[in-house]
Amino acid sequence: MPPEEHRVACHLDELLEARGMTLAALADVVGVTVVNLSVLKNDRARAIRFSTLTAICEALDCTPGELLTVRAP
Repeated sequence: MPPEEHRVACHLDELLEARGMTLAALADVVGVTVVNLSVLKNDRARAIRFSTLTAICEALDCTPGELLTVRAP
């Protein structure tokens, strides 16, 4: 049986654009790799550490609810 597709959507692209920040710049501020942020941005992440989520939200001056939402089934 294939794993169930998650319905969490990441709005990192929109937040980065609104703040005039690149993925590479965010990676430097947060202390994670561009590859890891890219996985999150492209909705391929299966998990995120609270410390990373907190760092992203602080860097982008947003809340977790602005960064991540749940799509309807």
